[in-house]
Amino acid sequence: MPTLIFDCDGVLADTERDGHLPAFNQTFREFAVPVHWSDADYAEKVKIGGGKERMNSILTPELAAELGLGDDPSSWADTIATWHRRKTEIYTEMVAAGVLPARPGIRRIVQEAAGAGWTLAVASTSAEASVRAVLSHSVGENLASRFRVFAGDRVTAKKPAPDIYLLALHELGVDADDALVIEDSENGLRAALAAGLLTVVTVSGYTAEENFDGAALVVSSLGDPSGPAAVVLDDPLGLHPGQWVELADLSALLRLVDEEKKGKEGEK
Repeated sequence: MPTLIFDCDGVLADTERDGHLPAFNQTFREFAVPVHWSDADYAEKVKIGGGKERMNSILTPELAAELGLGDDPSSWADTIATWHRRKTEIYTEMVAAGVLPARPGIRRIVQEAAGAGWTLAVASTSAEASVRAVLSHSVGENLASRFRVFAGDRVTAKKPAPDIYLLALHELGVDADDALVIEDSENGLRAALAAGLLTVVTVSGYTAEENFDGAALVVSSLGDPSGPAAVVLDDPLGLHPGQWVELADLSALLRLVDEEKKGKEGEK
């Protein structure tokens, strides 16, 4: 059976603007860090893969000296880890409170895939506790238990490096040709493509204007029968999905790519 791999933030739920951003800012306040990211600031920070990496980006030598952290950047890691643990606690509390609803179509497509026997996974470089909280809230505990989760610091190089997807493929024991990824960002798409994975993009709050060349399908969301509908933004393979993306559409994409590869091999 095929494998369906989801990114977390922006895919399972539109978590960045209403979840991660306020959690970062609350953490900065609690630790008396004189930083407050605006929405525009965070639109740039989301291009950095990993929460600790985003926090580390604020630590200029001047700010480190103001906070009494010393002048050796290699000694700042423990402080960043402490901040990030607290940020993760704040964020998971927000998820548990139900303030970050699942994106359209997520629970539906997961139910369809689980019912058809597909392997399900999440591949994200966010903290594992955050990922599991979003996953459980988005699809429910029962469906969440069907997932393998690859998250946190399992890899050193974050997206757009392909490492988290390569790790997932290796540990799942599946070939890239038998898997499909759902991403929301250019960094995520580049990571998946570099791992040889067919990728569908569902754009999110901070990513709508990014470059998604190479994606098999780009939509506003997966859509739902009760609304909103999926708006097709790019359809290079000519899939022509309906008002919502169905599991049959994802299966068709895998077949189209397989047929295309066989055709190219036959021409050699």
